[in-house]
Amino acid sequence: MADLTSQHDRLIADAKSLRDDNRTGGRHRRAVSSRSIGEASRKAKRDLWVKRLRNIAIALFAIWATAGVLGIVLNGIGFVGVMALILASVVAVAVLAGYPKAKPPKRADLNKGDVGQMVTRTELWLEAQRPALPAPAAALVSDMGVQLDALGLQLQGLDQNHPKAREVRRLVGEQLPEMIDSYRRIPANLRTEKRAGATPDEQLTDSLAKISGEIDSITRQLAEGSLDDLAIKHRYLDYKFGEGAETSPQLENRT
Repeated sequence: MADLTSQHDRLIADAKSLRDDNRTGGRHRRAVSSRSIGEASRKAKRDLWVKRLRNIAIALFAIWATAGVLGIVLNGIGFVGVMALILASVVAVAVLAGYPKAKPPKRADLNKGDVGQMVTRTELWLEAQRPALPAPAAALVSDMGVQLDALGLQLQGLDQNHPKAREVRRLVGEQLPEMIDSYRRIPANLRTEKRAGATPDEQLTDSLAKISGEIDSITRQLAEGSLDDLAIKHRYLDYKFGEGAETSPQLENRT
């Protein structure tokens, strides 16, 4: 009877644990939180691993070169020397595989430099904040990385004093990080309590959705010039070489 009671209590505890895990996004959320939210983040991770692999290669070369020199001087390093060489190589790989550490931009540095650099830094900073956000907000942040990549492309070569550049700086460099900072200052046990008709989790998610919409709108507005230019070139080529050319006066005169 005691065994059945113990098993019953364990099942209840496991069910509660699963419920709490699902409420916070569960295993899926932890898997998503390891993914890059955009190209800037992926590039930063690639660069980091290139540095790590370079350091590992240099360390292994130094270890094996030293062992080779000792082998020549001592006329062999023996079994103990070989084991020490292998151990040193394994330790070097294990240590250097996690160094240097990934360092997201500091909050105070986000809004520095030109607006394009600011967008990239904010994207990297956002990814570092994602694990601390509720699941719906974290999903929006993941989507926002792609949006910031697209926005960054449109900002290339844009005058820093352009109205849209200033708007992006306020939205992405100020309002977005300030909102997340405000949320993170709220104690965890209060984030699911309703206030003014919504919980802080819901307010954060709603605000991120609005910022996401604004980023998309600004990107589309900045891209209008390129879209119009492409449309003009397409009409010109169609007139000269496509269907428009068939009714061209020049072709009629030639016939």
